[in-house]
Parts: sequence; C-alpha cells; structure tokens
Amino acid sequence: MAEVKKENWFKRRWNGLTKWFRGMKSELKKVVWPTWSQVLNNTLVVIVVSIIFAVVIGLIDYLAYKGIVALLDLIR
Repeated sequence: MAEVKKENWFKRRWNGLTKWFRGMKSELKKVVWPTWSQVLNNTLVVIVVSIIFAVVIGLIDYLAYKGIVALLDLIR
C-alpha cells in the first residue's frame, strides 16, 4: 500500500493565506461604501452626541462633588 505524503507545512500555510486573501477580496467587492455627504453627516452626529454626553457627565460629576462637599461640611 502506498503512503500518502503530507503536504509541506509552508505550502499549506501559503495556500491558506492566499485563500483568505481571495475571500477577503471577494467580500470587499460586496461592500457598499457611503457617500461623502453621509460620512460628513454621521461625523457631525457623533461630534454633537459626544459633546452632549460630555456636558451631561460633567454636570453629574459637578453635582456629585458639590453634594459630597455639602455632606462633609455638615459633619464638621
């Protein structure tokens, strides 16, 4: 009975890598890229929401600080 020779490790890795790149290329062809106006609009939304959250978190932090200071003043 003839032995079946195993493929070289490097050849297996190379074949796997080339298969992965071919698959990635075919998937990237399916991507629908946004228009420049969509990118600009989404960027502005992210900036505005980030600013709003920063103000809200800053306000909560300030009120918590003032509350702790008021409680400490009551103890002293």
